[in-house]
Amino acid sequence: MRLSSSWGGIAWFPTDSTIRNVFKRFSPGAVVRFFEPLWEWPMERLPERREGYSLDLDSTVFERYGQQEGARRGYNPRKPGRASHHPLLAVLGESYFVLHGWLRSGNCSSSRGAVEFLKEALARLGGRQRIRVVRADSGFFDQELLSFLEERELPYIIVARMTRWLRREAARVSQWERLDENYSTGEFRLQLFGWDRARRFVVIRERLREEQRSPGRRLLEVPGYTFRLLVTSCSASPAELWRDYNQRADMEKRIAELKYDLAADDFCLRQFFATEAVFCSILMLFNLLAEFQRASGMKSYRQPASLRMQVFLCGAIAGRAGHRLVLHLSQAWGGLQQRKPLFDSLSAYGQPTSPKLASPTIT
Repeated sequence: MRLSSSWGGIAWFPTDSTIRNVFKRFSPGAVVRFFEPLWEWPMERLPERREGYSLDLDSTVFERYGQQEGARRGYNPRKPGRASHHPLLAVLGESYFVLHGWLRSGNCSSSRGAVEFLKEALARLGGRQRIRVVRADSGFFDQELLSFLEERELPYIIVARMTRWLRREAARVSQWERLDENYSTGEFRLQLFGWDRARRFVVIRERLREEQRSPGRRLLEVPGYTFRLLVTSCSASPAELWRDYNQRADMEKRIAELKYDLAADDFCLRQFFATEAVFCSILMLFNLLAEFQRASGMKSYRQPASLRMQVFLCGAIAGRAGHRLVLHLSQAWGGLQQRKPLFDSLSAYGQPTSPKLASPTIT
């Protein structure tokens, strides 16, 4: 407290109840008005990629205990029947950046509201960066979403839900490209009932093995193999599309970091939009940590828990050198020598360190 007051000019720290009361003041409009300008700051600092970014869509489950607004029974693989919230996330895969997030009721399906969500995400991105491909799991296998992506000319790779008609077509594939002794790829085109056009499907066939569990589905017509299907608007070969989609596995890591490193699913208030404001704050914190790593010149990505242990956490003793207040960092925790290159990089960072709020006019 004394050290922070002396160095940062902070006279006092808010208590937990004060922070909680601040979030309780958020209404639906206040969430938008407060966070949209803040999101612009890290957006403007995204590294430009000539080939564009991969936009990964996914949803997750936040388990709830109590009577919070929006907590409903829905899909919950860990604790079936437990009330939950069901957030929707959009992540730029190559930059470890959360582009957009919605907090939703627990009884929503994965694709519910996905088109409107994606419209907001693309509007936030604007023309600053190009999206090279949209990737999503079978929860987003929906005609409305596919049509929207085609209308916007956004290439996509989405896992197809194994319906009866798709299982039948997958079993009929006769031409296979052998990748190795276990994997082969094929493809076909099919217009499902209710669709406005035929679309391309890529089939990944995997040989069953005792030592490794396969995520695919078995077909009675083709014993000894499992099958996975991807629907796509891309023109690349089936093998290239499969490898591209596999890079989406990093999305699960980002969700795990939000939940386990930053406790995104722990801070829950009774009011729904207060909880959404907390959720948006944690997403903003995640993006700021990613920008911190780029600004400090870290060569590889570190998850938030690693940053806390390796960079931010350090034993120290406050002391004085003459009339100056000095902080003595523990050598056992790396000390100043280990952190000096980081401080030098941050000192040379050419951008403002935070959004500046306009000062009120004094009359």
